[in-house]
Amino acid sequence: MSALIFLGILLALIVIGMPIAFALLFAGVGIMLQLDQFDAQIVVQNAIGGADNFVLMAVPFFILAGEFMNAGGLSKRIVDLASAFVGHLRGGLGYVAIFAAVLLASLSGSAVADTAALAAILVPMMRQAGYDPARSCGLMAAGGIIAPVIPPSIGFLLFGVVANISITRLFLAGIVPGVLMGASLVVAWWLVSRRETAAVAEKLPLGRRLAVLAQGFWALLLPVIIIGGLKFGIFTPTEAAVVAAAYALVVGLFIYRELTWPAIYHCLLVSARTTAVVLILAALAMVASYMITIADIPGQVGQWMQVFAGSQRLLVAAMMVAVFLAGMVLDFIPIVLIFTPVFLPIAQAAGVDPVYLGVVFIMNCSIGMITPPVGVVLNVVSSIGKISIAQATRGVVPFLIAETAVLVALVVFPALVTVPAGWWR
Repeated sequence: MSALIFLGILLALIVIGMPIAFALLFAGVGIMLQLDQFDAQIVVQNAIGGADNFVLMAVPFFILAGEFMNAGGLSKRIVDLASAFVGHLRGGLGYVAIFAAVLLASLSGSAVADTAALAAILVPMMRQAGYDPARSCGLMAAGGIIAPVIPPSIGFLLFGVVANISITRLFLAGIVPGVLMGASLVVAWWLVSRRETAAVAEKLPLGRRLAVLAQGFWALLLPVIIIGGLKFGIFTPTEAAVVAAAYALVVGLFIYRELTWPAIYHCLLVSARTTAVVLILAALAMVASYMITIADIPGQVGQWMQVFAGSQRLLVAAMMVAVFLAGMVLDFIPIVLIFTPVFLPIAQAAGVDPVYLGVVFIMNCSIGMITPPVGVVLNVVSSIGKISIAQATRGVVPFLIAETAVLVALVVFPALVTVPAGWWR
């Protein structure tokens, strides 16, 4: 009964346009009233506790690092590097977008930031070269959502905080699945670009390629520092976020010299606004999470899923279907905060590795960012590419299918996540 009340209040408030954070708060309060346990002090204490978490300090710094990378020229160097090595192939700018998306994902944990950077640079180039604008924007969107899967990832940070599991293990477990997403886009782009009549760029001589590689060295060094530091225990994920932001600031300011003081102010302002949205969601979602536990909603949902209890794969598949459908109407962060405390206890009771669940869960949430009608990343590319949402949706379909196929493969063959994750231990 509590589960139905929670979902009913939550969906009703979302439908009438209430912000997700407050809808979560009132859904939690609704369960309190149903259980006759309403206490304003509990609401306030859980809200404060939701935001007062040391690990969440990583969120503003990773967001800030992404802003510094875009404003300081690191993102541009990555695109130039990809263009130098694969830009001469048929459909070359598409391969540039995919290669750059994977590299950018290892610098920033934000799908929106990566998509905006890629689209702003490459969509005008692809349009001028004669590529289909809708297909180009769809590829940018599909490439951008790799960011929450390859570390550093804001999605893994939030999942780790809510689920109380190792964020470092989540980060390292996401590397191979993220690369598989990129590989799936390569296959999909090869299939759809065979009929492209766009101009092919001239192949750069080896000396020029090496020069571009040298220019991008400082940008490429950042993921090595982050992953190496996490692997060898030099710093925690929170400290890694600070290192990333400081590194991007220094490189953009003193090496590439593209980061100006007004740009720094703008980066700080944008980061502060984005962080405020994330943290108020985390704070008010903790009220809902607390009441979900008190009302034993995971137990109630577990009874509904009892039919899948005999098979871990079927159980995870059922959860992924629910998350995929939710991704059509909810944004990334609310899905993480709503579904994690419900699904994790059920999965653990069935013997599912929580790190594995975290990887497929976050990948599914990322895919939700390019599924209509809500798909926030689709809105970003349609705005930058000056096309309609309908056109962006048409353009993203082949790549959405490819990345969904990777998700299905991870559900059917969990070893694709668990075995590579073991290599990093």
